[in-house]
Amino acid sequence: MLQQIIDRRLSGKNKSIGNRERFLRRYRGQIRDAVRRAISGRNIRDLERGEDITLPKRDVSEPVFGHGPGGNREYVHPGNQEYLKGDRIKRPPGGGGGGQGSGEAGDSGEGEDDFVFKLTREEFMQVFFDDLALPHLIRTQLAEVPEWKSHRAGFKSDGNPSSLHVVRSMRGALARRIALGGEDRVTLLRMQTELLQLRAEPGAQEPPLSDRIAELEAQMIELRRTAKHIPYIDPIDLRYRNRVRVPVPSAKAVMFCLMDVSGSMDEARKDMSKRFFMLLYLFLTRHYEKIELVFLRHHTQAQEVSEEEFFHATETGGTVVSSALVLMDEIIRARYPSGEWNIYGAQASDGDNWHQDSGRCRQMLEESILPMVRYYAYVQVADAEQNLWQEYAQLEGVRPNFAMRKVASAQDIYPVFRELFKKEGAPA
Repeated sequence: MLQQIIDRRLSGKNKSIGNRERFLRRYRGQIRDAVRRAISGRNIRDLERGEDITLPKRDVSEPVFGHGPGGNREYVHPGNQEYLKGDRIKRPPGGGGGGQGSGEAGDSGEGEDDFVFKLTREEFMQVFFDDLALPHLIRTQLAEVPEWKSHRAGFKSDGNPSSLHVVRSMRGALARRIALGGEDRVTLLRMQTELLQLRAEPGAQEPPLSDRIAELEAQMIELRRTAKHIPYIDPIDLRYRNRVRVPVPSAKAVMFCLMDVSGSMDEARKDMSKRFFMLLYLFLTRHYEKIELVFLRHHTQAQEVSEEEFFHATETGGTVVSSALVLMDEIIRARYPSGEWNIYGAQASDGDNWHQDSGRCRQMLEESILPMVRYYAYVQVADAEQNLWQEYAQLEGVRPNFAMRKVASAQDIYPVFRELFKKEGAPA
């Protein structure tokens, strides 16, 4: 019969995974800085790949103990063809090793290299998104298919051996032995006291005292024999940990991605918008298992599209930004009640809009959208402050769940993204 063994251990055959994890924790700050430097020269489409990380030699150096000058020492030099045991070797000039300092090059131009190691794709992405999170994400209510969590619920008298609670079982056994043998011990103590008194009296070796002493000794032997029959531990003493599964609230979240695809958005601006949303999409799908994404594209009209259409469709037209906000409001009220969902919004635009529509956008955000969402981020992919930026600026600082930033070039996307979605309380 053919047997097949599948190794499902997380570490697999990599026996040094524990050392590697400790190394990553120890030099976490230097690795994070190296990852940020690597991101600045990488395309977002190539984000999910590993990276060769270089750490300066001074950052990973370890303290060492060395022998000082002087004294008598014996060495074993492999490959020696010149000296025999007992030969005396002259000490190097200066009384020490005379080697070059760590990481320094001498006259020969030689020195020590920096420490280089490779981060895997998973390690790279873990460091990349380490201090990012959706702001104000809270548990809402029990979902239709509730999440279950195991809780301790006291002890029970049956279970599997792995859940046996030794201390509680021994405590029960001790109480049982005390309860069953308590009366016999009292009787035995009373007999011992009487026996000592009888042996101390004159004539203890003659009847009737000797007969009474023999009777007490026989009774004491019988009591001790009976006490030995009380088992040290009995099946009724065993206690097992009891755990029950209880439903817990589910953190249901939805992210609305709104992108302007009007004629004023040239290819460079559309590319920056797509890069921002690619980064957002990668962050959300890696960090949150249960999060829904709603993609909205708009010019004069807004429509909900698929992920593929959102990132690759080429449709264009005029600009009416409020159409996207109206559609977002309709979808929220129809499918995502704010009392049950953590709702987030991210909007990217060049800020150009029909002048009379920008005031309506601000009003919709202030009165309809922001009261329902946990967080709303607006990114303008242009330096010039258009009328939409001026209207939105009236909300910044007034509404704590609203933030807006400018992205002038592709290099600004990553810093702006980190600033918008950094963890609460984390340094910028």
